[in-house]
Amino acid sequence: MDPSAETARWERLVRLLRPLHDQAVGTARRLSRSAHDGDDLYQETVLRAHDKLDDLRDESRFRSWFFAILLSRHRSRARRPRRDTTPLDSIRDLPDERRGKDGTLWDEERRGAERATRALAGLEPAQREAIVLHDLDGFSVEEVAELTRVSPSAVKSRLARGREKLRRFYVKRERAGEAPLATLLAGKGEVP
Repeated sequence: MDPSAETARWERLVRLLRPLHDQAVGTARRLSRSAHDGDDLYQETVLRAHDKLDDLRDESRFRSWFFAILLSRHRSRARRPRRDTTPLDSIRDLPDERRGKDGTLWDEERRGAERATRALAGLEPAQREAIVLHDLDGFSVEEVAELTRVSPSAVKSRLARGREKLRRFYVKRERAGEAPLATLLAGKGEVP
């Protein structure tokens, strides 16, 4: 391919992706079992979107087009055998300046993020997709149905089942003395 055409394609992709970059990275991380795997998923999605960018005719549909590619890549990865990941305990060794003055707020946020990651990782991939896209990213049931290529009633069923599993996960942890679910998910959409 002509280098100037290749540069123009990357510039177009960057321009279209810029407004939803943070949301897309967050979605990829929440769909995955670790932040590292989520970052890899996001990068794979960007490369795939770059390869298929000429197929995008209506730039106003870029958001749903890109998230459909993200879900497709996620499903492909979910079918692969699971790899070992870096233990969450390894992040405890960060320098003190990352923890704040007394470390309590940062540590509390980290523990909440770890619990949320474990909770989401325990869901079936289809339920995790529905919860992440609808409850955390704010897509409507109809948009999730379109992105996942299932009926709206299937999305509602996946949401209900996923929320119930999350509720049981957090109730069990709350009984063990961890922070309540409502505290952890405040401001993140519906509480499952």
